[in-house]
Amino acid sequence: MKIEEQVRTLIEDIIVQNNYHLVDVLYAKEGKIYNLTVIIDKDGNMDVEDCVKVSKLINPLLDKADLIKDSYILDVCSREKGGE
Repeated sequence: MKIEEQVRTLIEDIIVQNNYHLVDVLYAKEGKIYNLTVIIDKDGNMDVEDCVKVSKLINPLLDKADLIKDSYILDVCSREKGGE
């Protein structure tokens, strides 16, 4: 199973329980840096506080599961930024 699928399985329930939609999970290396991008949406307007909230919800799950062995940057963004 790809990293993106593993992460989706791990975080989707808590995102949905908090009234958000998980649009996509992307894991890519840009230069020397790995980025884990989680794209979310919700009914109504999204703002940066929504992204911060979801980041705080999923970060402990990701740390505990330790699915990604490389150091990475977690980026939680809205559908608009993610280009969906």
